[in-house]
Amino acid sequence: MNKKWLILIVFAVFVCIAQPAAAQEEQATGQEDLAKKSQNPVGNMISVPIEYCHYDGMDNDGSADALIVKPVYPTRIGNMNLINRFIIPYLGIDAHDGDQDLGDISIPGSTSRESGLGNIQYQGFFTAAEPGKIIWGLGPELPTNTSGLGSDKWSAGPAALIMTMPGKWVVGALAQNMWSFAGSSSDPDVNKFAFQYFLNYNLSNGWYLTSSPIMTADWEKPSGEKWTIPVGGGFGKLVRFGKQSVDGKVGVVRKHRSWRAPYSWTIHDIIQI
Repeated sequence: MNKKWLILIVFAVFVCIAQPAAAQEEQATGQEDLAKKSQNPVGNMISVPIEYCHYDGMDNDGSADALIVKPVYPTRIGNMNLINRFIIPYLGIDAHDGDQDLGDISIPGSTSRESGLGNIQYQGFFTAAEPGKIIWGLGPELPTNTSGLGSDKWSAGPAALIMTMPGKWVVGALAQNMWSFAGSSSDPDVNKFAFQYFLNYNLSNGWYLTSSPIMTADWEKPSGEKWTIPVGGGFGKLVRFGKQSVDGKVGVVRKHRSWRAPYSWTIHDIIQI
């Protein structure tokens, strides 16, 4: 068996039994409620999701790997919560032509295999501290400039989220757009839109089905090359060890042959601490 596949399979099995949730889990009533709480991107929970992504089928039969840490820390402001989220990617990429859009992250063109830190992003969502059936979040996104594998432009823009959790479902969407406002004049301007729907169905015994691909549009690219629209899904399981819960998931995303994407498929493994 290919070594890369062996690593991915072992990691996927491990992920299905590893994901400590936040201390607030004691307020959840039952495994299904706890799973749904963990699946809420603007839930009042401290967490540190760790995501591994492998992208295959890039230029020149190349691939890319990303280890992304996404810490979340909520703070209370009156009758609102501010959900502070960071996206911190460490990347390993093969040689490829031009900038590539991988959803949460973008990488510059390279003539050789490289690894390093990508652009760190901050998202701040203001949301109701006591939400109703419709949960919303609104705030800024601030990707930072980096000297590693990322754009040398400083960018910012708005982000908005809406979701609901009827019965066994968790359904919602997140949309954002970023524009560059400073940075190296030799780097291309940034004007990027991203849309992520998330659809989870919770089964019995902590199992659930999930789909949450990230669709993007680079408004700076020529017509016919702007959109990246992948489709896919996966599964996860939440288990409990006393007061500690563990939730892991694995998924596969593939681009449709008629839609542009810099990769043919990707596999995601996620751990949340």
